[in-house]
Amino acid sequence: MLSCRWRLTYIFLMGFMITGFAEPLKPLKMPTNLNPQKVELGRLLFHEVRLSKDDSISCASCHNLKKGGTDNAQVSIGIKGRKGPINAPTVYNSGLLLAQFWDGRADTLEDQVDGPVQAEAEMGSLWPEVMAKLYADQEYPALFKAIYADGITRENIKNAIAEFERSLVTVDSPFDRYLQGDENAIDAQAKYGYKLFKNYGCASCHQGANVGGNMFQVFGVLNSYFEKRGNITKADRGRYNVTGNDIDKHRFKVPSLRLVALTAPYLHDGTAKTLRDAVDAMFEFQLGREAPNEHKEAIIHFLKTLVGKHKELQP
Repeated sequence: MLSCRWRLTYIFLMGFMITGFAEPLKPLKMPTNLNPQKVELGRLLFHEVRLSKDDSISCASCHNLKKGGTDNAQVSIGIKGRKGPINAPTVYNSGLLLAQFWDGRADTLEDQVDGPVQAEAEMGSLWPEVMAKLYADQEYPALFKAIYADGITRENIKNAIAEFERSLVTVDSPFDRYLQGDENAIDAQAKYGYKLFKNYGCASCHQGANVGGNMFQVFGVLNSYFEKRGNITKADRGRYNVTGNDIDKHRFKVPSLRLVALTAPYLHDGTAKTLRDAVDAMFEFQLGREAPNEHKEAIIHFLKTLVGKHKELQP
């Protein structure tokens, strides 16, 4: 593992590079290369309870699009009341992530669909069962045939859902308008919060158009979160479960902060109940430093300006 001194040096250098040479955040842009027919079919499938074994839950059950693309629960509940092992991240802007799931075990959105559909604690289904249900429907066979020559298949179901998810980009946030030159789009406190966000080194991990989601990082870089919390689970191992490399223990995909104001609770284990709790945890375990209350509140005020617009998102 990296020494504490090296980690401190790394964070300092990254913060210096970000504040000194480049703007770390970029505006979100709506994708222009999506197939509208696939998007609409994917939308239907995203809300389709027949993807689950007992026809009780859909993708939207854990990713409520009206409320930020999550279920606002510590862990999600699957069929028969089964509890999942980890907090559900937002599905919004997920097409911009370097990989899917907290541990990055799925490279694409298509690959990601396999997980919840087949997981015993989630939808608990089998693909032949899902396809049989959709074939028996009066509308799905024709909808698939109009887009895919081979009709209803596992790969086509996954592709349609993924295409819909790629359309879930939250554009035109106040902060995006600020980045594009509208000085009045955010207030003075948000501007100060953004400056602090950069100066403290938050943008070392949370950068780009998605304000995160493009790298993996150890949770507990400067102080051991898991030693303090205890009761370590398999999900807490993070990317180690994928690679088997010791260096990846407790390493997770850095989450996007784009809709962080809407997606409480926070962290992979859902233990941070409020946005302030999450900011406190980042200062303690990732930055290893103290900050006055007014600095943290300014950063939170800035984070709230990252929420953009989408027709599926409740205004």
